[in-house]
Amino acid sequence: MKKVAIISFPSKGTAGETGTWRVKKPVIERQKCVKCMICWLFCPEGTILRKEDDFVEIDYRYCKGCGVCANECPTKAITMVEE
Repeated sequence: MKKVAIISFPSKGTAGETGTWRVKKPVIERQKCVKCMICWLFCPEGTILRKEDDFVEIDYRYCKGCGVCANECPTKAITMVEE
């Protein structure tokens, strides 16, 4: 049996830009980031974007502030801060 990975990407839908729903937002400390992309892999909304320099940034228009990226980051480069 072949395994398939499903990755979602943010898109405008009937709910529009959903970033205003969050109470906390993830903030990345670039000095701690080792570019492992684990945050990108685990983000359920697909709001973590890989940049040309291999660092990541967060599309706050769609990020709901679930904190999965911060929980999965092995170097704790992502912290959740009050909006």
